[in-house]
Amino acid sequence: MGTANKMTNLQLEILKIFSIELPDSQLIEIRDILSKYFADKAADEMDRLWEENNWDDKTMEDWSNEHMRMKYE
Repeated sequence: MGTANKMTNLQLEILKIFSIELPDSQLIEIRDILSKYFADKAADEMDRLWEENNWDDKTMEDWSNEHMRMKYE
């Protein structure tokens, strides 16, 4: 067995905290809270990178026009 079967510290903690049965409505609410938390963290990191690298609207425009595909041979 490889490490693919090992649970993360987050998974283990959530299992400990939520060892009770919850109604579907609460599961949906918790999933939404966790989704928002991780989306906020990703946005914060993007803001940090944006500022650290002095990216601007032109940077985004340049990226959108890049062709990074490699020619198949």
